Amino acid sequence: MGAARGKPLRIAAGYGMLARMRGPAAAALTDLEREIDAPGAGLDRLRLVRTPFVPEVRLHLAEDAIVWWARMEAAAGHSLPPPYWASAWAGGQALARHLLDHPRLAAGRRVLDLAAGSGLVAIAAALTGAARVVANDIDPYAVAAVTVNARANGVAVATSVDDLLDSDGGDADLLVAGDVFYDRELAGRVLPFLRRAVARGGQVLVGDPGRNHLPRDSLDVVTSYRVPTTEPSVDSPLRRVEVLRPAGDTAGLG
Repeated sequence: MGAARGKPLRIAAGYGMLARMRGPAAAALTDLEREIDAPGAGLDRLRLVRTPFVPEVRLHLAEDAIVWWARMEAAAGHSLPPPYWASAWAGGQALARHLLDHPRLAAGRRVLDLAAGSGLVAIAAALTGAARVVANDIDPYAVAAVTVNARANGVAVATSVDDLLDSDGGDADLLVAGDVFYDRELAGRVLPFLRRAVARGGQVLVGDPGRNHLPRDSLDVVTSYRVPTTEPSVDSPLRRVEVLRPAGDTAGLG
């Protein structure tokens, strides 16, 4: 999120490019690699699992993201960003499923995964043969999670830690965004960003389980899925999740 409009996407790291990672993302990668290699089990541990609705993709997820977060903050002695990357969110699962079921959407194209979290959607795009995949997230731990998850799935995913929301997505042919309308302020920046991407000729797909700030009047439904819930604080074992595109766009039709 935040490069100026027209500025090329900055690639911070990716599969086979770990030596280039610097600063907070490098420190976060060290932390996650230590967590992954740590012996033992429990609610405060990460484990490599198949994603329920997208078993083709394995992710390092927290048994309980809140418990893991509390332990890591205690160890660090300061606050850390919420570990959104440590759960497989419903919108991302639906988007990843849609890409894998319709590989022509991403194959041979440049894909940008906005607010990538665990990197699930980016990894799915890479598995379908995308020419280049960039996973963007402003949380250094998410960037680190994308790196270890791409490695676990044997695919090439580059990362950007910039705030891109004032740009138009650069040269990405396909822009994917899962679970980005959970907050009013964020939604107010994401929708104009998606519109700019479409205006310059990009295609956009959004995955969302019906969050309060989803701008339904500006989006058309492509399809919907019943997705198993792995998120914290959600009571239902299944959620209806929609894959949407900006009104007037023709992306995502398979």
